[in-house]
Amino acid sequence: MKRYLGKKKAMKIYLDNTDIYEGEPLWQKILASAKEKGLAGATVFKAVAGMGVHTDIHTSGIWVLSQKLPIVVEIIDDEEKILDFLQGCSDMIGEGLVTMSDVDVIAYKKSSGDRL
Repeated sequence: MKRYLGKKKAMKIYLDNTDIYEGEPLWQKILASAKEKGLAGATVFKAVAGMGVHTDIHTSGIWVLSQKLPIVVEIIDDEEKILDFLQGCSDMIGEGLVTMSDVDVIAYKKSSGDRL
């Protein structure tokens, strides 16, 4: 797992939980594509509230039947792999924000019983 340690990039894709691509939730398509491309890993976060590209505030509410909530897909890997991945799935993202920042991976463990 040492190949995952050190200076890496973190890409975040900001979407809505209502975004669909080819009949499936967009975040699921992005996650499947990340696995297919062999990226180190990806995490999908569902936010409680957010303000999107149209500056509308989206939040969860008790009386709302259909909730439009922010989703963030975060992927950490080498910059080249992330840029290649993004180029391959850019047509999926009709609206959203994509950011990339530097991260230092200090631990990446994978086996039964390993803990950070």
